[in-house]
Order: sequence, then C-alpha cells, then structure tokens
Amino acid sequence: MTAGDSFGRLDDDDYPAYTMGRAAEMLGTTQGFLRAIGEARLITPLRSEGGHRRYSRYQLRIAARARELVDQGTPIEAACRIVILEDQLEEAQRINAEYRKAASENPTNAG
Repeated sequence: MTAGDSFGRLDDDDYPAYTMGRAAEMLGTTQGFLRAIGEARLITPLRSEGGHRRYSRYQLRIAARARELVDQGTPIEAACRIVILEDQLEEAQRINAEYRKAASENPTNAG
C-alpha cells in the first residue's frame, strides 16, 4: 500500500485507523471498557500484523453510544444490546425508506 492509498482511506468510516490507546483516549474511557464491549460482541476490532486492536471511526461512534448508556447507569451488557438494537432499527428504517422511494418512483410495481 502506498502513502496515497493510505490517505484515501482517512475518509473511510470503516478503516481501522485508531489504536486501542488512542481510541480510549478519544472516548475518555479505559482500554478495559473497549475490551469489555468487544467481549460483549458490540464491536470487533481488526488486528494489526502485530496482533494489536485497531478501531474505525464507525466503531468509535458505537463505543461512544455504549459509554453514554453505561455512564447513565445501564449495565454494560444491556448497553451493548441496546446499541445493537438501535443500529438494527436504523438500518431497517433506511431500507424501508429506500423501498418507499422506489415504490413512489415506479407505482406500477407497488403492488
């Protein structure tokens, strides 16, 4: 990979650009919290060639939402489940909106 390829990925929300230490610092949390949400399968960080966890911006947004819930007193396992359900709902709503748009643009196939 060239330097030019790397710079192009900086805008990619799924590119694992952040180390565990940097991710924890950005979120204002501990590395243990990141490990815990990983164990709860909320996020699965990619691993560097040396085996170190690497996080994407998307994963950091998910982790920040979980931290918000935990800070409000929600147990970590429940917070992770809530975030997963919120993410699934958002995706379902996006797909539903696409179907509605397609149906309104082509009413003959709307049923």
